[in-house]
Amino acid sequence: MQTLEIRPTTAADLPAITEIYEHAVRYGTATFELIPPDLTEITRRFDVLMDGGFPYFSASLEGRVIGYAYAGAYRPRPAYRFTVENSVYLQPAIHRRGVGLQLLQRLIAECEARGYRQMIAVIGDSANAGSIGVHTRCGFQMIGTHPDVGFKFGRWLDTVMMQRALGDGSTTLPAG
Repeated sequence: MQTLEIRPTTAADLPAITEIYEHAVRYGTATFELIPPDLTEITRRFDVLMDGGFPYFSASLEGRVIGYAYAGAYRPRPAYRFTVENSVYLQPAIHRRGVGLQLLQRLIAECEARGYRQMIAVIGDSANAGSIGVHTRCGFQMIGTHPDVGFKFGRWLDTVMMQRALGDGSTTLPAG
């Protein structure tokens, strides 16, 4: 039996992450990007997250990266500094095997440990039942849907907003 490893992402993982994301851009509606970013751009984005102190994890089987998840700033203004937005992407053959759930659970735990208080999921396409289901299983609540805000593959797409409290959430004042 293969053992799933979820670990902090390194620069060596970025070529595989670039391939996973390229497929999501070209064939999926989870992202509203239309042109897949190359390795240089994925590396730049990774560096921005690392420089910002955000968590980024890779899932691998037998040393091969099959998925990844990260959290980044929800919005740039300082009042949002305790809120993060998550992203989770998997190789298509890995969907519906629990890998996304494990990645998201690890990401949530790490964000809580780092003192973040809210996590936002902006899910592309209201028909993305897999992502909505994984977020629901991880305690996210439906906040609302922005209908017809994206246009991809010749059709209008919604975004679904979900949210989950982290740690103490808004029940106490944050340190700092």
